[in-house]
Amino acid sequence: MYKRIHVVVMDSVGVGALPDAREYGDADANTLGHILEETGVLLENMEKMGLSSIVAAAKGPKLPEKGYAGRLAEKSCGKDTMTGHWELMGLLTKNPFPTYPNGFDKELLDKIEAYSGRKVVCNLPYSGTKVIDDYGPEQLEKGTLIVYTSADPVLQIAAHEEIIPLEELYDICKYVRSITLEPPHLIGRIIARPYIGTPGHFARTSHRHDYAVLPHGATTMDHMKGSGHDVIAIGKINDIFSGQGVTKSIPTSDNMDGVNQLISVLAEDFNGMSFLNLVDFDAKFGHRRDTPGYGQCLLEFDRRIPEIIKGLRQDDLLLITADHGNDPTQPGTDHTREYVPLLAYSPSMQGGGHLPDGNFYDISATICENFGLPVLQGKSLLAAF
Repeated sequence: MYKRIHVVVMDSVGVGALPDAREYGDADANTLGHILEETGVLLENMEKMGLSSIVAAAKGPKLPEKGYAGRLAEKSCGKDTMTGHWELMGLLTKNPFPTYPNGFDKELLDKIEAYSGRKVVCNLPYSGTKVIDDYGPEQLEKGTLIVYTSADPVLQIAAHEEIIPLEELYDICKYVRSITLEPPHLIGRIIARPYIGTPGHFARTSHRHDYAVLPHGATTMDHMKGSGHDVIAIGKINDIFSGQGVTKSIPTSDNMDGVNQLISVLAEDFNGMSFLNLVDFDAKFGHRRDTPGYGQCLLEFDRRIPEIIKGLRQDDLLLITADHGNDPTQPGTDHTREYVPLLAYSPSMQGGGHLPDGNFYDISATICENFGLPVLQGKSLLAAF
């Protein structure tokens, strides 16, 4: 048994279309495979962990000498952040969150305008960087509120920090969250998107904040916390679960800061789990369909893996996985319905090999069995290690 389990989510790093991907318009998706094919990036450290046994485009040794590699399939309906993360923690979502390809209805916007005292502009699916380029000048001049969405179940509010201070932006988002908790306006996440700069030189800041709907049931994290174990949420994990089941939350500014925070956590003495989300793959490169940038981002993370492994203790287990795909070679800017990787490593492992295909919630089952908790969903992988 392990004293600590560390789950690292490479946000959107899928490894090939799921059998039902065609129903989602993603029959040809393969985020990691296509990035490796187009960029030629060599992820040496993940290769050592068995990446090439699950991604045909990878190069290097086929199976790890130490550690285990496999693929996990999503059982929940959907391909969004919350659905993926919740299932990793044992909570299935049977009804997908609605999306808003035509924007939000007038009734909801009227309420936002009445509460904020600001006129809403945009109200369309939009790139987060392009929306501030297009609507930022008007916000600077008139103090408008930039409301937009994406292919995800989200309502995002972009606000220049000098025009709409953070406290005001967060307050508006909290209000919007309070009126979008049930149909007809059930929205997965309300996201504050602050930025700074001048027209032509706008830049989003690290003060983003997500206000997610509460998980619709108990997760592994709840049971861990309830049994007295530590649950350390790093990055946007706390937002994804609305703080539910978290004993300590550590915010991050980007992927490399996330790795830094994880390494610091590894040096702490605790009994339980850490849970890290590395959001840059998805937010900065997947949605923007930036294949070279995505490849470089993967390489930057891969180069940090030796530091992570060095920080592991003998009774630690590291699980590197993802929550969905976001293939930058596919049309549109949506997530893609894909298998996700599972790279498992512990200094105490005696051998290595390939794992048969499993499901997202097998990670939950593994954590539960390890800490003597009832298994919510799935099959524990402990016996395979």
